[in-house]
Amino acid sequence: MRFSKLYAPTLKEAPADADIKSLELLIRGGFIRKVAAGVYTYLPLGFRVIKKIEEIVRQEMESIQCQETMMPIIQPAELWKTTGRWDDYGPEMMKLNDRHNRDFTLGPTHEEMITYIVKNELRSYKQLPISLYQIANKYRDEIRPRFGVLRAREFIMKDAYSFHTSQESLDESYKDFYSAYERIVKRLGAAYSIVEADSGAIGGSGSHEFQVLAKTGESTIFYCDECGYSATDEKATAITEFSSQNEEKKSIELKDTPNVKTIEQVAHFLNVPLEKIVKSLLLKGRNGWVLALIRGDYEINLSKVRAVFQDQTIDMGDPMDIKNTFGVEIGFIGPVGLKGPQIIADDSVKPLMNFVVGGMEKDKHFINANIGRDFTVGKYSDLRVVKAGENCPHCKKPLKQARGIEVGQVFKLGTKYSSSMQAYYTDETGNPHPYIMGCYGWGISRTMGAVVEQLHDENGILWPVSIAPYKIAVVPVSMSDTAMVQTAEKIYSALLEKNIDVILDDRTESPGFKFKDIDLIGIPLKIIAGKGVKEGKVEIKLRNEKQGFMLSIDDIDKIVDFAIEKLNGYNPTSILN
Repeated sequence: MRFSKLYAPTLKEAPADADIKSLELLIRGGFIRKVAAGVYTYLPLGFRVIKKIEEIVRQEMESIQCQETMMPIIQPAELWKTTGRWDDYGPEMMKLNDRHNRDFTLGPTHEEMITYIVKNELRSYKQLPISLYQIANKYRDEIRPRFGVLRAREFIMKDAYSFHTSQESLDESYKDFYSAYERIVKRLGAAYSIVEADSGAIGGSGSHEFQVLAKTGESTIFYCDECGYSATDEKATAITEFSSQNEEKKSIELKDTPNVKTIEQVAHFLNVPLEKIVKSLLLKGRNGWVLALIRGDYEINLSKVRAVFQDQTIDMGDPMDIKNTFGVEIGFIGPVGLKGPQIIADDSVKPLMNFVVGGMEKDKHFINANIGRDFTVGKYSDLRVVKAGENCPHCKKPLKQARGIEVGQVFKLGTKYSSSMQAYYTDETGNPHPYIMGCYGWGISRTMGAVVEQLHDENGILWPVSIAPYKIAVVPVSMSDTAMVQTAEKIYSALLEKNIDVILDDRTESPGFKFKDIDLIGIPLKIIAGKGVKEGKVEIKLRNEKQGFMLSIDDIDKIVDFAIEKLNGYNPTSILN
């Protein structure tokens, strides 16, 4: 490709609405353009990166005998209503009606669709196990689409599904996909972590996420250097001993707490530690209201609450809805005298005595509240977000914290979908059984953003060689210098003969303009035909190194071989050290 023919409208200035570095650089580098909130067009450079990511994913899927298919984006509501997810999936599902007023969704995922497709075809145990995948657009109506292609409303995803006759067979496929995903993330050339994860709206009994590490990542990861345990904040647990409090129960009192709403303000006003305050959070799901209690120095983990109730629609109650329903502002909600909601509490609350809770009146709090005497807890569970420094659940060493961006996730679904959709195979004796299923997703467009979020510097993107839009840029410093142009053309032609993705910057712009564009775009290696041509030399320079290498132009093959050798050793993650 000649740069003069490339549609790559680069920008000098960052877009005003770029809320994350990857979005800024992908727009400035001419990779994508925003159409609407969470909706993007992939320009030629961006599409080349997407296709390279897809090819890596395809190769690894083929390596484990997973076969590619293509399913419709538009899915009838009946499929989702059969599994209960039409209502359970939540407001992120994009729903629409056709001209006959029939309900459809723009597929956020395809568990129902794939199960419907195979249920009338895979009827015998002899046909199983089998794995199918697709690479297609997905749609989720994010309430606040942000972070560019990392949290978009339309995105490109690879989703795969496996069907089995036994848990042991599912475990084998799960291992195969786990290994394939690890190979994918290694081939991408970015620093990563594999963590235990929450299954969320997909469901199932086990899940792992593949995270590209980034300081600005949207996911929090807790990990242990000692034993290798790692999990997302949605899933992470820790060994924390909450010792019993040997106190004499005091009489409950309602105290005035004017203009005091936050936990910190309550602690200061009443002169009590955070550990002596119980936060009361009203949550709402498909079955109504739930009151979740947690010690004042912890944060509630909504994923854990949803898992307890098996209800992915549970979310924080709307303040106005709470006030209209219970007659109290959210800062003063408490369990004493509350009628209606089921009360669930974190394990940290169980041993507490004589603690503070909301007074169910504006500017009021109870002190010396006690469980059993003043209110009843229906269920205790681990509902809190883990903190760095707490003890690893496996080896009890202190947990550390990092940030990451999820690019892939694998799930053990079990019979969640096959049972509800009556998708059965027959065993050796002719008896029907629901398929045992697995599900495996990889975010193609999300991967592009995640890699940029990790690998960039003050000059632009640093693409790993495997997914760079072009691996090498050949740059004649001046298009008016015949010797420079002829040398660059020879090298360009030799690289094309070697099937190297190369771009020749044949624009008549200044050298500085060209170099800034190439660095912004993130091409791993430059071959510069500049002033050194008069002395019979060209410069080879890696994107992440300040010093280049001078080679003689007498041997073009040697230049090409040297460039390929340098590419093979190129490691942009060195900037993370």
